[in-house]
Amino acid sequence: MKLYYSDVLAPRKVCALIKYLKLPLEFAYLQLDKGEHKKPDYLALNPNGKVPTLVDGDKVLWEADAILCYLAKHGGSDLWPGDDRQADIVSWFSWNSQHFIQSGGALYFEFVIKSRFNIGPPDTAAVEKAKKSFRSQAKILNNHLKNRKWLVGEQLSVADFSVAVTLPYAAKAEMPLNEFPEVRRWHDQLSALESWLDPFPQRA
Repeated sequence: MKLYYSDVLAPRKVCALIKYLKLPLEFAYLQLDKGEHKKPDYLALNPNGKVPTLVDGDKVLWEADAILCYLAKHGGSDLWPGDDRQADIVSWFSWNSQHFIQSGGALYFEFVIKSRFNIGPPDTAAVEKAKKSFRSQAKILNNHLKNRKWLVGEQLSVADFSVAVTLPYAAKAEMPLNEFPEVRRWHDQLSALESWLDPFPQRA
């Protein structure tokens, strides 16, 4: 198997899972600032021109959450359980893509991506709007996590890898994470995993 990736949000959760499961994959790093994700050979694999993309023989997957499930299953783990919890996990995938990652991702863009790619300073209005949205969504997440160790009960799952992906950048991106103690506690558990703190493979 081969993963095309870069060191940005969506590939981060996939690389964290790969490292956590110690899966033997080949990695291909794409330099986004050089447009390598828009070259014809890559677009033939992923017409969206996004990262990550997983290639396993004739199988090509190019959505991070789908890749998480595929790797969890093929890695022989229980992170994508074969029972009714799958519906709960898909629900969290959907909630995250429509809500939580929108606000966290907006703050990540304003404070991390803009600085990294010299796009300009953070937009104050965009930051305030994203913080308001983050608080609204983090409150929902905080309430859900009360009396639960992980998002889906007492067992770590691919839902945790997916929904928490912006939170390692909380301090730099000025996310008001500390206002939500259950979310903070949940993410601290993930941060105890070496694969979560340092997910990306070493590059030559």
